Amino acid sequence: MQMYFLRRVAWIFFFGLLSAAAVTNSSTAGSGASAAATNTTIISTITKGATITKPGCPRQCGNLTVPYPFGVGSGCAIGEWFELNCSTAFNPPRAFLGTIQIYDISDSQMRVSNVVAKKCYDKSGAVIHQNTASSSIIGTPFSYSELNKFTVIGCDDVALMIGPGGNFTSGCFSLCSNKEDVSEGYCSGIGCCKTPAPKGLQYYITSLSSLKNHTNVASFDPCSYAFLGEEESFTFRGVADLSDPTFMERILETVPVVLDWALGNLTCREAQISSDYACKDNSFCVDADNGIGGYRCSCNKGYEGNPYLNPGCRDIDECADPNSNNCERICINKPGGFNCSCPHGYYGDGRMDGRGCIANNSEFPVIKFSLGIGFGFLSLVIAITWLYFSLKKRKLIKMREKFFQQNGGLLLKQQISSNDQGNTKIFTAEELEKATNNYVEERILGRGGYGIVYKGILPDKRVVAIKKSRVMDQSQIEQFINEMIILTQVNHRNVVKLLGCCLESEVPLLVYEYVSNGTLYQHISNKGSMTWLSWENRLRIASEAAGALSYLHSAASMPVIHRDVKSANILLDEYYTAKISDFGASRLISLDQTEVTTLVQGTLGYLDPEYFHTSQLTEKSDVYSFGVVLAELLTGKIPLDIQRSQEEKNLATYFIMSVKENRLFSILEPRVLREGTLEQLQSIAELAKRCLSLNGENRPTMKEVAMELEGLKKFTKHPWANQSVQEQGVGLMNNQSEASDLYTAPITSNDLYSIQMGPYTSTGEFSGQYRSDSTLLMFHGNSPR
Repeated sequence: MQMYFLRRVAWIFFFGLLSAAAVTNSSTAGSGASAAATNTTIISTITKGATITKPGCPRQCGNLTVPYPFGVGSGCAIGEWFELNCSTAFNPPRAFLGTIQIYDISDSQMRVSNVVAKKCYDKSGAVIHQNTASSSIIGTPFSYSELNKFTVIGCDDVALMIGPGGNFTSGCFSLCSNKEDVSEGYCSGIGCCKTPAPKGLQYYITSLSSLKNHTNVASFDPCSYAFLGEEESFTFRGVADLSDPTFMERILETVPVVLDWALGNLTCREAQISSDYACKDNSFCVDADNGIGGYRCSCNKGYEGNPYLNPGCRDIDECADPNSNNCERICINKPGGFNCSCPHGYYGDGRMDGRGCIANNSEFPVIKFSLGIGFGFLSLVIAITWLYFSLKKRKLIKMREKFFQQNGGLLLKQQISSNDQGNTKIFTAEELEKATNNYVEERILGRGGYGIVYKGILPDKRVVAIKKSRVMDQSQIEQFINEMIILTQVNHRNVVKLLGCCLESEVPLLVYEYVSNGTLYQHISNKGSMTWLSWENRLRIASEAAGALSYLHSAASMPVIHRDVKSANILLDEYYTAKISDFGASRLISLDQTEVTTLVQGTLGYLDPEYFHTSQLTEKSDVYSFGVVLAELLTGKIPLDIQRSQEEKNLATYFIMSVKENRLFSILEPRVLREGTLEQLQSIAELAKRCLSLNGENRPTMKEVAMELEGLKKFTKHPWANQSVQEQGVGLMNNQSEASDLYTAPITSNDLYSIQMGPYTSTGEFSGQYRSDSTLLMFHGNSPR
């Protein structure tokens, strides 16, 4: 009894967060969202048949049909998480789970009431209204469906959706300077921005902030909004939404949140041998594809009803419904289907789409009839066979042409022809399917910002990495072609080598050399695997990475700006040699250009503030990002960590301040401090400081960085090892009795803002359009208020 009470309290707490997040949510989520929910096209079988609830339990709550395993009242549901409360305080009554109103229940999903984060400003930029939105359904059999999208409305806003423990962060920028820029129906970063939520999400909190507190757009956009809701239920109405004072109430009434549901956390194979297996007769088990596990039941073909209730699903009498069978004369029902037959005096299969029923005629010569039937059938078979293979061949040709054009084949051929890149291998779809064993889960190396990377084994036994785009849209085709063209022009031992591509499949594929030892980010952040990561190896990796970037900037046939330099995009091979990867966001720059205006892309913590501020991309943007990598190698800290103190949250800012205030040795990783020479540490720290300069003109070039790092590799002997300076070494080590204890101490790696888009790892995605002159503070330890 006590355990039951505690679970109920947990339920109220989890769902109470969702309703308490919005100030005015309690009464505005009315029947409008219910109406929106009923417009769905999901086919539901558990609400069909005579019996859909347990005996003695109500079938309806107001306009909502409540099928088992859900139920209204005690004992009517399969478990406490499925037990609804039907409130008669409304007319008609409404169903609730805790404090969440339920609008619709289908075979695998529920549509429930929403919450909206809102922030309003006066013309001077002062906040006059603010509420946040957060939700937690951890511990329940529910998760947020991929049918939902996180949406931001406003012309001067940035919103983040942060998952539990910071294991992912997703967000959007929504910017515009005047109302003429805003287009109705488009949600691409100008007045409206949306981004997907990850599968299996059970908790999120929304952070809503503004770059200039709406001072430039207050005349037509006084408020900003952020919410997670069903994508199909929301259409952006342009300026009308920005100036609508009832926008929040309209969203609460018309845009529900879609939840996936399943039973327990067992797979079908595990549940079928358990004592409380829920699927009854004439049904089958389906593993839930919701990211958290569990299973559901569904009726066999030809059956209908509720598969969770005895006696299970019932046979459908197709013969009782002329629309359910295609019999010409006689229909005979059977379990799970039906048969057609002909009455006495007729022959044939009895089907309207077959031979039908043909009357017998005794005057018709049997031999002539047989010959006619035989020759006719033979001619029909020949004609159908010829037509089938002709259509199949034509369809295959058209499909390959469609995929070739869809995947940017014409653009790729044009680019390769213009750049004389004739040595790139074109793989067939069958070759790569065999190499990855049909893309099984066990072959996945990682999930990147634009796709999934699989491990493949070619017929010649070469191990490769195959990058497969997740979805198809025009922007990703351009990213794919961009990476393809860049890598075909790059030939450097410290850049991941492109072996070829495949354009025959529905999504484009790139084939790279296989790099076996993961990313530099993984080795820096995982203290348990750092035994090899000595100071000498760190310096070597930094020198190799700098040399590769210097090659891209100044030695490639056409200069390349990487645009997403970070430790997660520096791979390590079997000999721990550095390899620069992930050129999806890179830009080719003609020799007569020094900068280019472009949509801001990159990773928070590494992104050049000057580039973010001006949208002017230069080679010095890569230099800034590499400076952050140098700071990571020296300190062992991740670039952004909100669990650190205010001064230490942003590694770049903290590092620069420490160097300026002569506190460098207090922030270095203990092993670096033990093994590096005084000259090396001071020189590299000063080099990193120059790379991190806010003014790009004050930063060195990557060629200068590479040359300086190569020169510093010559100094390997530590001066503190000398007997005469032993006391100085002890002082710099903070008088610790055992330096190894400092080195093995764990470092917090809970980085809410890390957005890794390398080919092998990804924890989130940040999208939107940017135009700002006051956001540098975001990247140096201060957040907008």
